[in-house]
Amino acid sequence: MGKIKVVQYINQFYAGIGGEEKADYKPEVREEIIGPGMAFKAAFKDEAEIIATIICGDSYFNENLDSAKEKILQMVKKYNPDIFIAGPAFNAGRYGVACGTIAEAVQTEMKIPVLTGMYCENPGADMFRKSVYIVETKNSAAGMRAAVKKMAPLAMKLAKGEEIGSPSEEGYLSRGIRKNYFAADRGSKRAVDMLIKKLKGEEFITEFPMPDFDRVEPNPAVKDISKAKVALVTSGGIVPKGNPDRIESSSASKYGKYDILNYTDLTSETHETAHGGYDPTYANQDADRVLPVDIMREFEKEGKIGELHRYFYSTTGNGTSVANSKAYAAEFSKELKNDGVDAVILTST
Repeated sequence: MGKIKVVQYINQFYAGIGGEEKADYKPEVREEIIGPGMAFKAAFKDEAEIIATIICGDSYFNENLDSAKEKILQMVKKYNPDIFIAGPAFNAGRYGVACGTIAEAVQTEMKIPVLTGMYCENPGADMFRKSVYIVETKNSAAGMRAAVKKMAPLAMKLAKGEEIGSPSEEGYLSRGIRKNYFAADRGSKRAVDMLIKKLKGEEFITEFPMPDFDRVEPNPAVKDISKAKVALVTSGGIVPKGNPDRIESSSASKYGKYDILNYTDLTSETHETAHGGYDPTYANQDADRVLPVDIMREFEKEGKIGELHRYFYSTTGNGTSVANSKAYAAEFSKELKNDGVDAVILTST
């Protein structure tokens, strides 16, 4: 058997083309090793070679999902690789979604093994961990060396059709697949052993991990809403016409702060949605359907609330990572508190 043939997918940033200003870069294939491919080449040694690198901008892929996916599939089919590697994407949300989407498509269409890598909180991880192998990485490119160290040997195993071990053995995110195996000790003994370790405060590994739910204690009710300053915050992507901050339609890397002091109504001439996860027609016709400035002005006039805060905060929630969402809220909530806001109405789609 000759060298294993690898086709790799990367975004415009790792291809050295540019950052956000080049995120609309159209799919392109180059018969060379680029960016992270150099680290993979070293890790593969003489066992495998990257025969082509496919590049696509994150925004272009996510905003032209069907056409971009089809074009990239045709590029991959031309080279008929033994394995397809996407990324790693680390904690870049749109990149992670793109890597997961194209990896799953290649696996389904071409029936060849695929592999990608992401931080556990990348939205692409939850979307695709059950369908493709995703090696767990750190949250930034600073973890490239560690990511490749885990991805390269797993890629070789996949390409050779070898048996894949457990997530803890191979370093990939759990896929929710349970397999029978013969254990040295019976279940009752293993359970008691774990209980004793837990009681002693020692480390142990459960055989049935439970989901970790993030619970937030609600604030006390507003004592008198008729005197409260109320702010609007939305993950529905409402922005001034033209989307001046270029908030992404999916996997947003930013949020916007916008002045509505002189607005009693949001119209199609002044506001629109940047959100790509729902039909924008009705929101673009009347942005109040997502961000109810009109009714809040009525409440303000009728004395049902004290006043409407002059700024609203907006981002797009679809595909946006939990880590980014928490970071945005932590940042602008300080501003809201400093501005004397008593209550926030959070709207979505």
